[in-house]
Amino acid sequence: MKRRQEKLGWLFASPYLLYSLIFFVIPLFGALFLSFTNWNLISPQYENVGFLNFVKAVKSQEVRAAFFVTYKFMAMFVPIVLIGSLAISLIINSLPRFKSLFSVGYFLPYLASGVATSIVVRGILSYNSALNVWLRNTWDLNIDWLGSSTLAPLIISVMIAWKFMGYYSLILTSGLESIPTEVYEAAAIDGATGWVRFFKITLPLLYPAMFTVTILAVGLVFGIFTEPYVLTGGGPGLSTNTWQMEIYNQAFSKLNAGYGSAIAIIDSVVTFITILVVRKLLEVWGEKYGWD
Repeated sequence: MKRRQEKLGWLFASPYLLYSLIFFVIPLFGALFLSFTNWNLISPQYENVGFLNFVKAVKSQEVRAAFFVTYKFMAMFVPIVLIGSLAISLIINSLPRFKSLFSVGYFLPYLASGVATSIVVRGILSYNSALNVWLRNTWDLNIDWLGSSTLAPLIISVMIAWKFMGYYSLILTSGLESIPTEVYEAAAIDGATGWVRFFKITLPLLYPAMFTVTILAVGLVFGIFTEPYVLTGGGPGLSTNTWQMEIYNQAFSKLNAGYGSAIAIIDSVVTFITILVVRKLLEVWGEKYGWD
């Protein structure tokens, strides 16, 4: 019986395992192989160049920019999306009725196309848009929203946070609903209300959901592509040139597939190390409140 159950488990897991093998494992080893070649994506001929692509990537100004830009996005996006999604989940959890309806409403931006959203935002922030015309006529402000190395990353971060807040709030709402009401009742008897109750009870007991959402948000930062590609093209001055942008430019625009694969491998290593560090920091925070 146990053996039959194991076979049944493998059978149900086989579609996902097959999907992972075809779209993740095989491409990963393929990229690793190509990273040691000078293949140009077209020619059937290529030669092994050893670690030349990796050395070139480390010395590249564009790759270094992608490295720092990613952490700049992380510093902006992660706090915004965490605070926003937590606020949404608290609002939904406090509603006496129609929680599912409001959850679906907040979730809808997650289904929106990144390209469509970027085009709308680009229209809103264009020079002749109603917003900029009003700012110039009323306040004499002429803001180049997407031409500023400070505002452009912030706008992209807010856009992506707007899209994912509803999705992350579902996870946090589930965590809030799992907190026993008896805990709040006992805290109320002891006089804990408002922010004291939030920081001393809600936030510590919400740790598993916060852990999941934070890891998802950090991992998402390393995959940002659509928004900077449509809005800024990586500019101004490489201030929005992400890892995915640089990989795309090298592999598909400049046809340096081998070099682009080397950048992708470096990106994978940086992503793994960053998530590992963030995970350890979150575990330290969790251990402070008794989560093992």
